[in-house]
Amino acid sequence: MPRSTEVYDQRFPKFANQPMTSPPADPSPQRFLETINAYHQTAAIKAAVELNVFAAIAAGAALPSAIAQQCHASERGIRILCDHLTLIGFLTKEGDSYDLTPDTATFLVPSSPAYMGGILEFMFSPSLVDGFAKLTQAVRQGGTALSQAGTMEAEHPVWVKFAEAMVPIMASPAKLAAELLSVPAKPNARVLDIAAGHGMFGILLAQKHPNVELVSQDWANVVEVARKNAHKMGLADRHKTLPGDVFNIDWDGRYDVIMLPNFLHHFDEQTCVAILKKARAALTEEGYVATIDFVPNEDRVSPPPSASFALVMLATTAKGDAYRFSDYDRMCKAAGLANNTMTALLPTAQTLIVSKQK
Repeated sequence: MPRSTEVYDQRFPKFANQPMTSPPADPSPQRFLETINAYHQTAAIKAAVELNVFAAIAAGAALPSAIAQQCHASERGIRILCDHLTLIGFLTKEGDSYDLTPDTATFLVPSSPAYMGGILEFMFSPSLVDGFAKLTQAVRQGGTALSQAGTMEAEHPVWVKFAEAMVPIMASPAKLAAELLSVPAKPNARVLDIAAGHGMFGILLAQKHPNVELVSQDWANVVEVARKNAHKMGLADRHKTLPGDVFNIDWDGRYDVIMLPNFLHHFDEQTCVAILKKARAALTEEGYVATIDFVPNEDRVSPPPSASFALVMLATTAKGDAYRFSDYDRMCKAAGLANNTMTALLPTAQTLIVSKQK
């Protein structure tokens, strides 16, 4: 059954019981002004990461003069930037001294294992930024204005950047999924990770189950990232790659688990059904498909982190979307996967859908 709104309210309490379309009691232009100026925040965080402001503060620099010296920047520029970072919640300020918030210390200091600053190159890639710059045209035509295929062009270099940058973000939902997924207790159980990218979903499942032989599939230039990560995490002797176009290559036998992490949202329903049919045909008798994705509520406007993903697909793909559970259930059943259940991978914005043949 579709997940209840209560589950989303637990994950995103800020938005609990707040209809997204409710107007304020008194008309105000403030939300409009905040929205059209939101790029100020984007530019500020980008500058801070590029200047290593957070690393400087973590190393003990607190005053603008000390931060500026470590960052090779002007004191005036650092003061104004750090004040703005304080305004938007990335720093705290006492007197003239700045400090990191717990979130900033965890995710924006390069020495932290959870460092996320590396995603900037992907998030600011022309393929994404230009897609939103041409959003008006995308809305008019119902798909990206970048090109016919958008970011789904074969061997698109943006996915190498994605694979290299997203490990800190995807490690958490990948770990949660691995804790929930089962693997047959037999020698050489086979797991196929489709469009693996960084490979973390398959890697963490294989780490949990020593009997798993993991196959990571993706375009040749991307799957190399998954290979490096798998070897780094101790799976060299249980890991192989399957490079090529997922639609055209042979999937190399049958599998006990086929993973589809953050992949189906790039396509229309007809294409998704075709992928799911190919997956079903490659399953063992008791095998199942595990889809991990952003899944909004049935109203399509909650919760915000999942619902807003549809706009990313409109801007950057020809026919992609953020599908609801009812959409996945319908597509899976059309592919012969009759038993579909889902679990929210709290506290992340990802959802796990397990699809069985009976």
